[in-house]
Amino acid sequence: MFVVIDDRESVTQGYAAGFDREGVVSIGFSSKEFRDWLECAVGNDVMAIGAFLLGDCSDRTSIPRSIRNKSRAPIIALNNLKLLKHTIELFEAGVDDVVHVPIHVREILVRTAVISRRTNGQSGERPTSLIRVFLDGQDPEIGGRTLALPRRELRILEHLVGHQGKWLTKTQLFNTIYGLFDSSFDENVIESHVSKLRKKLRNHLGYDPIESKRYMGYRLDDLKSRSNGESGPSRHN
Repeated sequence: MFVVIDDRESVTQGYAAGFDREGVVSIGFSSKEFRDWLECAVGNDVMAIGAFLLGDCSDRTSIPRSIRNKSRAPIIALNNLKLLKHTIELFEAGVDDVVHVPIHVREILVRTAVISRRTNGQSGERPTSLIRVFLDGQDPEIGGRTLALPRRELRILEHLVGHQGKWLTKTQLFNTIYGLFDSSFDENVIESHVSKLRKKLRNHLGYDPIESKRYMGYRLDDLKSRSNGESGPSRHN
C-alpha cells in the first residue's frame, strides 16, 4: 500500500488512478489529514505501508521526521522543479529518494523495491532462489518459467518474497493488498488468494514453498535447500 501526501486533491487522485491500473492499493492525504492519521496509527496500520510519496505541501521538510518515528518504509519525494537547493533540502529532511515529475508509477514501484532491499540488507538477486519477482507489474519467473498471476496473487507473492523468512499475518497481507480503508472485503479472502497461489507454485516447483501456521500466518520457505536438490513433503493449505 502506498500513501501519497499532497495538498492538491487532483494530484492524490491522479496517483491513485495510476496505482490502481497497476493493481496496487494507495491512499491520498493532505498534509494535515496525514498528520492526524499518523498520530493515531497503530503498528499493523503502519506495517501495511509499502512507501510514502511526498508531494507538494507547505511543511514537507518536517513530515519525513514524523514518519521515521513510526515507520522505516521508503519515503520518495516528488519534485516539480529540478533545483539543486530543493533536492538537497529534501535529502537532509530524511527522504530516501527524490524524483522529478511527471514519473510513471512503475518507476516508483521499482525505486521503492530498490530502497527496501538496500534498507533490509538484501541483494537484488538470490542465486539459489527459484522465485524471481520484478516489482514493476511483470509476471514472476518460477523455476525458470514465467507464471501469469492475477494481480492480487502477484502482490502477495511479491510481499512474501520481500519479507522472505518472516511470518506475515493474514491481517498484514490483507492491509497490504487491499489497503487499510477497504471494508468491502473480509480479511479471510486472503486465505483463498494464498491457497490458489500455493497450488500454482506447487505445480511449477513440485513442492509448496509457502508455510502456514495458525496465529502466525504465512511465510516463504528458504529456497536454498530446495534448489540444491533436497526434497520435502508438499504442504497444503
